[in-house]
Amino acid sequence: MLLDSDTQLNQKSYYEASVARGPAEPPLQGAVSADVVVVGAGYAGLSAAIELAQRGQRVVLLEADRVCSGASGRNGGQAIVGYASGQEPFEKQLGTAAARLAWDMSIESVALIDERIAQFDIDCDRVHGYLYVADSPRKARALEADMQVLTRDYGFKSDFAKGPDVQRHIDSPLYCAVALETHSGHLHPLKYGLGLARAARQLGVRIFEHSPVIGLRRGTPMTAHTAHGSVSAAFGVLAGNCTLGEYGPRVAPEIGPRIMPVGTYMIGTAPLDPKLCQRLIPSNASACDNNFILDYFRFSADHRMLFGGRVSYSTRTPVNLQDIMVRRMWEVFPALRKVPIDFVWGGFCDISMNRAPDFGRLGDNLYYMQGFSGHGLALTGLAGRVVAQAVAGQAERFDVFARLQHRKFPGGPLLRTPSLVLGMLYHRLRDAF
Repeated sequence: MLLDSDTQLNQKSYYEASVARGPAEPPLQGAVSADVVVVGAGYAGLSAAIELAQRGQRVVLLEADRVCSGASGRNGGQAIVGYASGQEPFEKQLGTAAARLAWDMSIESVALIDERIAQFDIDCDRVHGYLYVADSPRKARALEADMQVLTRDYGFKSDFAKGPDVQRHIDSPLYCAVALETHSGHLHPLKYGLGLARAARQLGVRIFEHSPVIGLRRGTPMTAHTAHGSVSAAFGVLAGNCTLGEYGPRVAPEIGPRIMPVGTYMIGTAPLDPKLCQRLIPSNASACDNNFILDYFRFSADHRMLFGGRVSYSTRTPVNLQDIMVRRMWEVFPALRKVPIDFVWGGFCDISMNRAPDFGRLGDNLYYMQGFSGHGLALTGLAGRVVAQAVAGQAERFDVFARLQHRKFPGGPLLRTPSLVLGMLYHRLRDAF
């Protein structure tokens, strides 16, 4: 999702500049019917459409803007195992067996990316390798403990290093600990998303762009209304990121208070000497620190540093954004001090209160997927798979997520944003000191 005030910022996206989109699909005109109507043509909606079409369902996909115009087309490009919440909500609420099933599905979500790249011949600069980094002794202890728990309880191994040994993984003076694992990795997110859209069309999915849903009449069948048309279907899937509920058309107001749009931003440098890239991150892995307000970064296929972080809970782009981002990048990599910045962009992801995914049903035939909380590149693919299984009557895996309890953000529509801004300030100070 991108707010109107940030339109110019999105025009500076490296991802949009490095692909050639085809002509837009026409908006929906008139009344059509389908077995399933999917709202939102980001990763989650496209994945659901692909899985449903492969099961023989007639699918119509409605997109308010262009395919992958929101978070799916402008994110950090990091495909990560696990959940932003960690395993704790699954373990505490659902027990050991369900928590293990949730972890295994997160591993599957990354494998699914490679499966679809191979199946649909998607050229998206896929690279394996992920670095978890820590910039303080306290954070280093937390990182080591987390990796030990994942190894002990879930059999997930990583190469942990601290002190001078960190330099063999990342040439930065900022970090005192690092863990490398090779399940996760990175790719060009918009190339991947457009590849999914091409695959969906090949499977018979009808995609209508510039067709925001302005009303949804529930029932059997249900009807999704746009400005100039409607879709009647036996089932519906809501996959609109943070454009549902309170932050967009009120097609599902009851789930809106459980998510919050959070702005996150990126810069892209001019192309670098490949030898410098290899020196800074020898494995070419993507990386992310374990602060509450985190930095994430990687090299692109054309050797640019793509550096992300800095969040906004106020839905406003931070003042002096580029300067803030550049200074932070210099702290991580002093060797990049004189490198020109070619791109600055941002957008909004949807977070849940506990950072765990929020999937569920509204009635018997309407499903929703939200709250990916920064792990959406991989997790959305899995979400589409399990929601398609649920529509087909095999809901065991979908219900692992649907059973999670989620709280509303405090304060209501008027006070929620100020409350979160204060919370962000608290965590920023805690990370600093």
